[in-house]
Amino acid sequence: MKKLPFLALLTLLPFLASAAPSLAGPVKIGLLAPLTGPFASEGQDMKNLVSLLAEELNRAGGVNGSPVEVVVEDDGSAPRSAANAANRLVARGVPVVVGTYGSAVTEASQEIFAEAGIVQIATGSTAIRLTAKGLERFFRTCPRDDEQGRVAAETIARLGFRNIAILHDNSVYAKGLAEESRERIRRKGVANVIFYDALQPNERDYSAILTKLKGIGPEAILFTGYYTEAGLLLRQMAEMRWSVPMIGGDATNNVGLVEIAGKAATGYRFISPALPADIDTPAARAFLAAYQAEYKTLPGSIWPVLAGDAFNVLVEAIKARGTDPGAIAGYLHKELRDFEGLTGKISFDYSGDRVGDLYRLYEVDAEGRFVLVP
Repeated sequence: MKKLPFLALLTLLPFLASAAPSLAGPVKIGLLAPLTGPFASEGQDMKNLVSLLAEELNRAGGVNGSPVEVVVEDDGSAPRSAANAANRLVARGVPVVVGTYGSAVTEASQEIFAEAGIVQIATGSTAIRLTAKGLERFFRTCPRDDEQGRVAAETIARLGFRNIAILHDNSVYAKGLAEESRERIRRKGVANVIFYDALQPNERDYSAILTKLKGIGPEAILFTGYYTEAGLLLRQMAEMRWSVPMIGGDATNNVGLVEIAGKAATGYRFISPALPADIDTPAARAFLAAYQAEYKTLPGSIWPVLAGDAFNVLVEAIKARGTDPGAIAGYLHKELRDFEGLTGKISFDYSGDRVGDLYRLYEVDAEGRFVLVP
């Protein structure tokens, strides 16, 4: 019974055409995900979500009569281990890969998959340069940092802050978003950036840089790093009895932020694609009902759901063109239009970027819930 809500999702997938390519043996779809390391919660949700999609797809007959096999490798939340994991996926003969989360981690795998001719769809990697390289078989279901930078500048203007600090962590993602946001803010005359610097990720004490920031006195802080550091910054700011608004990027969209910061997270704002519970599409409602029935909880963030989108568009391409990676890439570039994904309609442009506006503003309420700001 717990599987029934999800069957509605399968009706959204096109029926097989009579000319659909026949497939010999299981269809392998790789999944590169951070099952260990600081982003393990994202990776576990990615694995759970994609596994559930594959299970239900196979119950309905698979892809053109062949079962789907999800081949999972742990990227360890780090570039070096991601490169090793990518090589293992190549050795295991996958034609396509879903993942991964984190721009630097994804970048470590890009060239490996490109050289092997494998189609890769990243799911939480928003750095602009990932699709600026001209890799014809690289795509992503998440938006880009330039779009996020635009929304960050608009949010700061909307909230009326005039003197702000921008803090990043020197990662590919965070530094790129910080630079893009600073440029947008400067170009539009939104505010004065009175502080711009980086912290060292994975530290346990940020009191030194917080003391420096407090002395400068910004009206707000734009932090472009990940939820692990954001949660710690919020907690230590509260311990210092320093109350200043902090706004985050989409990498802080994770319930782990509240677990780390506790009550200090109240009032924190972040920019992100819509959370799973705020996606009002038939596919999302059906899927979330099935996911909650299976795992007794919802995904902790939007990024695993974007992994589900990647899985679904790959299945759609394989149904239409078989398992040849070149044919799959051509289909995604030229023929996939307004596919009904979990997070809305999906199309890709010539660079492999997703088309459309996905960003929203959220605020953490007193109960630790992420509330969409109208």
